[in-house]
Formats: sequence, C-alpha cells, structure tokens
Amino acid sequence: MPVRRTEQVSERYRGLDTWQDDAILTAMLQGQTNAVAAVQRALPTLSTAAHDIVERYEAGGRLIYAGAGSSGVIARLDALELPGTYGIPNDRIVTLIAGGEESLRSLNSGAEDDREEARRATEPLQLTANDSVIGISASGSTPYVLAVMEGARAASALTLGMACNANTPLLQLCEHKILLDSDPEVVAGSTRMNAGTAQKCALNLLSTLVSIRLGHVYDGMMVNLKADNSKLKERAADIVARASGIDAATAGAYLEQTAGAVKPAILMGAGVESPGEADTLLSRVKGNVRTALEAHAKETQDTAVS
Repeated sequence: MPVRRTEQVSERYRGLDTWQDDAILTAMLQGQTNAVAAVQRALPTLSTAAHDIVERYEAGGRLIYAGAGSSGVIARLDALELPGTYGIPNDRIVTLIAGGEESLRSLNSGAEDDREEARRATEPLQLTANDSVIGISASGSTPYVLAVMEGARAASALTLGMACNANTPLLQLCEHKILLDSDPEVVAGSTRMNAGTAQKCALNLLSTLVSIRLGHVYDGMMVNLKADNSKLKERAADIVARASGIDAATAGAYLEQTAGAVKPAILMGAGVESPGEADTLLSRVKGNVRTALEAHAKETQDTAVS
C-alpha cells in the first residue's frame, strides 16, 4: 500500500532538528503557505458545493460537519462562528466529532476508529435529502467520518468530502470531492500543520460563500450578524448607516426598533416605514438585502409615477 502524502517523510527535512531556529520556522511557514495555495485548485469544487448547499438549506436543510481529531476541532470552529457572524440559527448547524464534546477538551485519538459511535451520533439527526454533510479527514480514511458519510449517503443527503490525499475512501464516497493536496508535512504525519491549515482555509471559504449566497452579506458587510456586545452593536450601527446612507444616530434608533436586527434596520433607513413592513419585504426575497432594497426602490418609483 503506497504511503499517504500526509504521512510521507520528506528528504527535504532531513536533519531538521539540527537546523537553526529561523531555518525551521521558515520551512514551516513555507509549508503553511503552500497549504493555502493548494486550496486554489479546489475552488471550482468549493463553488459548486456551495451552490448545492444553499439550494438544500433554503429548502429547510441543515449544514452538518463530521470530523475527528484536529479535523473535527477545525470543523467545530467553523461551525461555531456562523451564528454570530452570519445569523445562521444554531439548530441549522450540527458538528459531529469523534469522542463527542469531551474531545474538545482532550483529543481521544482512538475515537476516530469507532464507526459504531458515528452511527449512534448520526441516527438521531434523522438526515434528509435537504441536509448537507461535510466529512473532513486529512487522511481521507478515518473510520468515524466514513461511517457518518455512509449514513448521509443512505439518506440521500448532499455529501462533501474534504481530504488531503487523492483516491481515498472519503472522496470516493462523496458527491463533492474536495482534494487539498497540501504537500508532505514538515513533521511527518503532523496534520494539524499543512493539512489543518488547508482544511481551515477551505472551510472558511465554503461557509462564507454559502452565507453570501444566502443573502447575509451586502457590499462586503455582515448584515445578519448577532450584535450581542458593545463592539458588535457599534459595527451594526455602522453597517446600517453605510448601507442606507444615513447618520449613525439614526441608524442606532432604527436598530432599537428592530431589536438589533440589521437587515430590517437597513430597509427602514432606505424608507420602509416599520420593522414589520421590512420583515415582510425580506421574507418575500429570502432575506436578501440587495434584492429587498431594489424591490423597495421599484415600489417607491411605481407609487410616485401612479
């Protein structure tokens, strides 16, 4: 059986432990840089996958991550940031990590081989064809992740496999095959380095593109953020002011009327009379602020002409 790229011992790093500190750090940084560059080759797949995720999410589906070890932690980090940043409800995001919540405090490497645990964790989710399941595994052969993806495939859910080795069971199982060829690790097998960096980059790109296509970004601004601290409240007011062309004080007043919701406050800044009317307009356009603003402008113009 050929050695996986993520497990290869590279001659490039022979004598690594005898090098000067700056040479070791330079080698590691170059590995990280190459890992990010490797994501470039996966962009077409990430784009197609994001389109399919959005389609199923808008039909009521969930975004589900599955991983073990470092890959599981990276997946959990991506999932945790989506509610606050883009307002995606917590009940629409699920993370399955080998070893459960305890693995977030102390990684249990043995749990990644437990296919039965994966089945027990997946079964209560009652997966449907509207769900999108992302399996993350540097090796592409982690039993826990494979078992989750087998369950997802059986339920006709959308399946995305993210691996750093080609022609692996995970990629063969999944509809969307996200190969991140991140080169052999500086420290052989330490996939929290190159592979982990490539995975984090790819997941950030994927989930952010999904959020943009769901209408949660307008002119590069987070218009569906959850403003639950002073910094974010200031950011929310600035977003409303910039998007509506109004002053910060007025933006803050509209945010008070919308209980901190940015999207309806933007519409009120553009002339919509009440939070209720703003919410109605947003519901008609699936929450897309740009489409809502265009619809409001057209309605205002039509009223003026008539």
